[in-house]
This record gives sequence, structure tokens and C-alpha cells, in this order.
Amino acid sequence: MTYSIIVNISERELKLYQGESHEKSYPVGIGKMLTPTPTGSYNIINKAPNPGGPFGAMWMGLSKPHYGIHGTNNPSSIGKVVSRGCIRMYNQNVLELSRTVPIGTIVTIVQ
Repeated sequence: MTYSIIVNISERELKLYQGESHEKSYPVGIGKMLTPTPTGSYNIINKAPNPGGPFGAMWMGLSKPHYGIHGTNNPSSIGKVVSRGCIRMYNQNVLELSRTVPIGTIVTIVQ
């Protein structure tokens, strides 16, 4: 069965699905007003462990250039409207998610 991800901006939540089955939910930080998280449907195109800087323990790039799902060096930012448009997760959560979903996984971002 294939995995998919739905990010709900207003709920600041990432939901992981396997087929039709909701597997897990994670709290996320999202883009601020001047740099909002883009809505739409994208794919995970790459993964980079320990990318350094503010990206925490893992970067998963989306098919929209310069956007991704990543960890953070500032865990207090999770659940807040703080990023430059990326989806920010606790490091342990983004590591778990990156071990679960393959490159090519569809990520749908909704308001």
C-alpha cells in the first residue's frame, strides 16, 4: 500500500496515511504571513539527513523548489506560524516519518 501525507495548515498538523487508513498525526510549524506554506499537491523528491542549520535532523525536499518537510533546531517553534514556508517537525518525528515514507510520496497541503 502506498503512503500519503496531508498537511492541514489551519490545524498545524501533518497526517500520515497508508492507503485510506490514517496511521499517525504530528504537530508542525508552518509558514508565516509573509512566507506562507504553499497549498497544493507535491511529491517528496529527496531526503538529506543532518542538513545542518535550522533544518534539524532531516530534510525531505518537495517537488515545489525550496520547500520541504524538515526537523528543527528550535523545538519551541512547533505548532507556531514561524517558518519561511516549510513544514517544520520535531526531529524525532521527522526521522520517524522519513523512515516510513519513500521518495515519491504525495504530500497534499490544505488550508
